[in-house]
Amino acid sequence: MTGSDGSQHWAPGEHILWRYRGNGTGDVAICRPVTVVQDTPELLAVWMAPGTECVRPVLADGTPVHDEPLATRYTAPRTTERAHWSGTGVLKLARPKDPWSVWLFWERGWRFRSWYVNLEEPRTRWTGGIDSEDHFLDISVYPDRSWLWRDEDEFAQAQRAGLMGPEQAARVLAAGQDAVELITSWGTPFADGWEDWRPDPAWSVPALPADWDRTPAHTAP
Repeated sequence: MTGSDGSQHWAPGEHILWRYRGNGTGDVAICRPVTVVQDTPELLAVWMAPGTECVRPVLADGTPVHDEPLATRYTAPRTTERAHWSGTGVLKLARPKDPWSVWLFWERGWRFRSWYVNLEEPRTRWTGGIDSEDHFLDISVYPDRSWLWRDEDEFAQAQRAGLMGPEQAARVLAAGQDAVELITSWGTPFADGWEDWRPDPAWSVPALPADWDRTPAHTAP
């Protein structure tokens, strides 16, 4: 559908792809089919349902990436595999220019667990979904408003492996500090009540298309 500003927006219930390019390669390394919850000029919200078939990176021999020692985790040859998302679903929220997205996690029975701030390149929209690049460093945020850094060791190792130069690393750290300020002031989306949101029971689980790694035909406005 078309927004009031002339930009293209997806309707609630539409299926799109939420993808991440491999750092330094440009190839799609992560692909997650999701259902659009809300898409406005201010916010894109999507739901990744339990059991969704996704694409994830693995080592060339099929070993999970996080089983590889940190020293060689980003230099060992990789490929991708199709796998189903285990556990409960994930609600993802992203404002257009923010260098992060905010994910919400629940335990079984819809007991809210935490928010997860995934530092990443601002997303590029195309007709089939959005593309980004992960920036390694993350933040967990809890219902009592406490928070903590995540994956600082991977952020440091990515720099040692040459996947991120000093200038980019400084920008990522600055983005992280901006996110922390948002958390401590309890701004959007933490104060917006998304933890009480529930998916439409009529929604189907999106299928992973055969051409999940296709090059976008064109970028949406």
